Amino acid sequence: MRARFLAPLLLAVPAAFHGAGAAPYIPASGAQVLERLPASVDQLQRELGRLRAELAANPNDLGRATQLARRYIEQARRDGDPRYLGYAQAALRPWWGQPRATAPAEVLVLRATLAQSTHDFDGALADLGEALRREPGNAQAWLTRATIEQVVGKYDTARTSCARLFGRAPDLVLQTCLASVGSVSGQARPSYEKLKRTLAARADAPAPLRAWSGTLLAEMAERLGEHGAADAHFREALRADPEDSYLLAAYADFLLDRGRPQDVLRLLETRTAADALLLRHAIALQALGSPRAAQQVAALRARFEAARRRGDTVHRREEARFALALDGNPGEAVRLAKLNWAVQKEPADLRILAQAAAASGDADAGRLVRDWLRHSRIEDRRLSRGGKGAA
Repeated sequence: MRARFLAPLLLAVPAAFHGAGAAPYIPASGAQVLERLPASVDQLQRELGRLRAELAANPNDLGRATQLARRYIEQARRDGDPRYLGYAQAALRPWWGQPRATAPAEVLVLRATLAQSTHDFDGALADLGEALRREPGNAQAWLTRATIEQVVGKYDTARTSCARLFGRAPDLVLQTCLASVGSVSGQARPSYEKLKRTLAARADAPAPLRAWSGTLLAEMAERLGEHGAADAHFREALRADPEDSYLLAAYADFLLDRGRPQDVLRLLETRTAADALLLRHAIALQALGSPRAAQQVAALRARFEAARRRGDTVHRREEARFALALDGNPGEAVRLAKLNWAVQKEPADLRILAQAAAASGDADAGRLVRDWLRHSRIEDRRLSRGGKGAA
């Protein structure tokens, strides 16, 4: 899950979600019962219920359908629950299969957003290209495009797409997009300082947007080796949005690296429904020598095996980490990490590739890491010579 980006939704709630980690589940019908929620359902769930009822009364209402799809995507971001992505696709069903040339632009953008979650990056970029041909001022399309371009390592075009947000999106969105690209392409320090100043000046920004920017600042500070600042940024982001699944996973990783597994247990104890969070919880339990670790390892193994039977390959990074950290199988870890690296190239993808290469002695994987460090100019103390996670 950890960096399977769903681009921030400017038209719903501007925040980042690094994907859901499993293929969207599409219910057979709108009447199918998937889960019984408690009576004390929150405001968003009530809103989803209202939108579902309104769309059911008029399934061809494009405005209502896209509104519901956006809210489902936002819920997937917060919960790390891939079922909501299937619900979003189902809401768009009357237009989902339409040819690119005739599908409404708003559907193309949402279709691209959902395509990211299954790693159909080429299809997503094609949909975005058509949407932007019709609507060159579509900020959501530019942000989604920048997101995908960064995920696949096309930093020059990602930077250009971010720049197209100028005057079309809030300044904090623009600067977060630019900083995200700069932080992995040789401009880590100036990108960090610029974003830190921008966020400080935008204290009135929506909480999810502040959490998105704050999480990026935390990760940038961590890669720069400034662990105290990183911890402070993570905690500030959590105060803004304590339910963000990506943020929780990122902070858990930071805590594990700092040798604080007990803090990981406190952070994630009630949040293990998502595979990525269960993985980090299990790693923390193992670090503490807890007998509960074996049960969670078995649960994770079953989840990964079920995903493979479905033909789901979008969470190979997490599976590689499972193989290395919990299953004691560096050969399988490096195999999965290399398959994952062929698809996406974010810092966490590079790190698991480096760790698996070092543990397995795979020279080809080590070469991939070294080549990318030279090519991208990414600055990450954890991947420097002799640093933790180096190949």
